[in-house]
Amino acid sequence: MAACVLLLVSSLLWVGRADVNCRGTDGRAGAAGAPGRGGWPGVKGEKGEPAVKVEGPADAFAMLRLKGEAGSQGSQGDIGPKGYRGNLGALGRPGPPGPPGLGSRSDGRSQSPQQQRRSAFSAIRSESSYPPFNQIVTFQETAVNKPDDFNAATGYFTCRVPGTYYFNFHSTAKVSICLRLASDALDNKLGFCDFNKNQDQVLSGGAVLQLAAGQRVWLESFRDGQTDNDARDVRDKQIIFNGFLLFPNAA
Repeated sequence: MAACVLLLVSSLLWVGRADVNCRGTDGRAGAAGAPGRGGWPGVKGEKGEPAVKVEGPADAFAMLRLKGEAGSQGSQGDIGPKGYRGNLGALGRPGPPGPPGLGSRSDGRSQSPQQQRRSAFSAIRSESSYPPFNQIVTFQETAVNKPDDFNAATGYFTCRVPGTYYFNFHSTAKVSICLRLASDALDNKLGFCDFNKNQDQVLSGGAVLQLAAGQRVWLESFRDGQTDNDARDVRDKQIIFNGFLLFPNAA
């Protein structure tokens, strides 16, 4: 009986030592879990202390970082003085030609209504002879004559567009000269004379006239104190006669 107990104890001791020396394999890592939910918002912090002005010069950069509350909008200030006028810019490029106007001309070209209500001329008498007394002054050339309302050979301007016109003349000579501005629209002719004794005599005159269609305007020479030698003078002389429409009558 004692031998059986001893054998059982020996068997148990050998089994205990065998368990200590044996080791199992490591297990696999588990899968990562799902992300957790976001946390609740934190509590608002307390309001900071107001800025305190320190003694001495303020830090300009620090002052810029201190943003105060927006003030109310101020009232509009007075208008400032007008600035200086700038220099005139360069001349721009000419624009493209405009479309043909309406109307018609004797040469077959079209003419707009605005062009049909224009009139201007400038005629030049360059003869050295003295203009005959009490006769209409005629001219040798026209610098401008649009649209042919002035006849240089007869000296007549004939109104085509009723309206208000301005006429003037200038003459130069080395003797005294007298000229009248005459018109069917005038009850009396307008006379101008120059009797100065200078080397060159300059005479000018002009008037604004209201003309109806068909009324004429012209210049004529007259005698008022000139000598016979003045009438026979053949030194250089020149008379320029101008006229143009200021504005037509209302249609």
